[in-house]
Amino acid sequence: MDIKEFWNAVVSQDKQKIRGYFDEDACIRWHNSNEQFNLDDFLKANCLYPNKWRCDVEKIVYTDDIIITITRVYNSDSSHHATSFIKLKNDKIIAVDEYWGEDGEAPDWRKAMNIGAKI
Repeated sequence: MDIKEFWNAVVSQDKQKIRGYFDEDACIRWHNSNEQFNLDDFLKANCLYPNKWRCDVEKIVYTDDIIITITRVYNSDSSHHATSFIKLKNDKIIAVDEYWGEDGEAPDWRKAMNIGAKI
């Protein structure tokens, strides 16, 4: 499975291409918002999401049956990072556990402590 092509299909909201990566019984979980989707619901949530998006897959880790990605997903208005644990069986996605965070500045209370540095 070409994980960068998968992410490109996701951000371009190509429903048919995305579907081809998944097993029909796949389970997708977005832990930050406490949501679990079947494939059809995931396709609705992803492909009907407003705006045009781009992505940069920043890190990929392969195990025997899981691909872990760190991906920046962004447009002209916002930027997010997703950490995705993508479980495969027979080269199809059977489960995704994903954690999303909005990119931004450190909070004022940490800035006031004058700690840390920009990445």
